Amino acid sequence: MLRRFVRDRRGVSAVEFALIAPIMIFLYAGLAELTMGLMANRRAEHVASAIGDLVAQTPTTSATEVTDIFTIGQAIIAPFPTASLNMRVSSVKVDSGGTAKVVWSRGYGASLTAKPVGAIITLPNNLISVGESVIMAESRYTFTSPLGQVLPTPLVFNRVYYLRPRRSEEVACSTC
Repeated sequence: MLRRFVRDRRGVSAVEFALIAPIMIFLYAGLAELTMGLMANRRAEHVASAIGDLVAQTPTTSATEVTDIFTIGQAIIAPFPTASLNMRVSSVKVDSGGTAKVVWSRGYGASLTAKPVGAIITLPNNLISVGESVIMAESRYTFTSPLGQVLPTPLVFNRVYYLRPRRSEEVACSTC
């Protein structure tokens, strides 16, 4: 009876499947989580790029128009939750002393509020010269994986884009 039991191979496939299935399911779930994280990162980049580009296209803007642009940023991040999306658009100009200062700023969300007028900004080297201005668009998105197995803690994606005004030397904001 013992010899017959040792030679019997009928349940080998079921045992192998039972041993390998949890590993394969974990790998599949992990790849799904990583893919969603990469998609959220790309969308956060696109949000910063798009809101900055929309502001840089006009010679003047208003607080209402910037709020509408933030609504576009929320649409870009979809289907991910918009509650953890923060955005800020600022106009920065280099004064005669070579210091970059905020001319106006608007923020959306708790972590990216508007910068105060006159705040000093550190820009990348050789971005703009004295008297020139740039639109600084920022986005911050906190991605929380719905599965939480491979990415148990939230990931924060920060993006900053600098865009030169297209149709004027500086983008003015009448009600900012």
